Amino acid sequence: MPKTILLLGGTSETVSLAEALAAADFVVLVSTATAIPLNIGRHPHIRRRSGPLDEAQLVDLIQAEDIRAILDATHPYAELIGRQARAVSQKRNLPYFRWLRPAALSESTDVLAVADHTAAAALAFSFGSPVLLTIGSRNLEPYVRESRRTGIPVVARVLDHPESRAVCQKRGLPEEAVLAEKGPFSVDENQTVLRNYRIRVLVTKDSGAAGGVPEKLEAARLAGCRVIVVRRPEPPEDHFSKVEGLMAALIEALGP
Repeated sequence: MPKTILLLGGTSETVSLAEALAAADFVVLVSTATAIPLNIGRHPHIRRRSGPLDEAQLVDLIQAEDIRAILDATHPYAELIGRQARAVSQKRNLPYFRWLRPAALSESTDVLAVADHTAAAALAFSFGSPVLLTIGSRNLEPYVRESRRTGIPVVARVLDHPESRAVCQKRGLPEEAVLAEKGPFSVDENQTVLRNYRIRVLVTKDSGAAGGVPEKLEAARLAGCRVIVVRRPEPPEDHFSKVEGLMAALIEALGP
């Protein structure tokens, strides 16, 4: 009887990871925090559910679906669900695996790196120039606050999804300051945004190459635009960035 793995996902790697697991004869339940469109293919061993999960809901899901392992492939900055999944796996004595896409930045990359969004907001609006946010919609508050305090324009590029637009509206961003689009974006597309909104400061996260970071950096370089990067949370030591190593660890833990 194939064993079921709970794949916490939503990033661009979710589908390829699910397909690799299904090809190894595991049943895969893909769980995403939102109902954003995600093509999980037609493999009969892959299913999907959506909606946020707290620890109690995770436990209920594990029991209901007879989950045998958790593969946490959420965004590199999704700290809460990662802590919850690791805690539940320890309590339930389930194997837990963390997948992390490689970082795009190195020590030599010419950016201003800061610890969190509060520090990024304070720095971004200290230059007196329009700011572009490419950080998603969940951490807009300190930036909107600094924009109001300084009178410096801010533009937020967020996912083209009703939930993201609703968050922008709740934070008080005017409609013309919200770019609801689905990335990743090319260098030319990034340059167009920087030029059209006269952006001189770009704020981003190190979401890796799959998150379009190299294209943002190159567009900013060509435009003479400062780049502020919110550093990644410290990753767990036992994480995986290569499918081969992940699959070998899963099979060793659960059997072929």
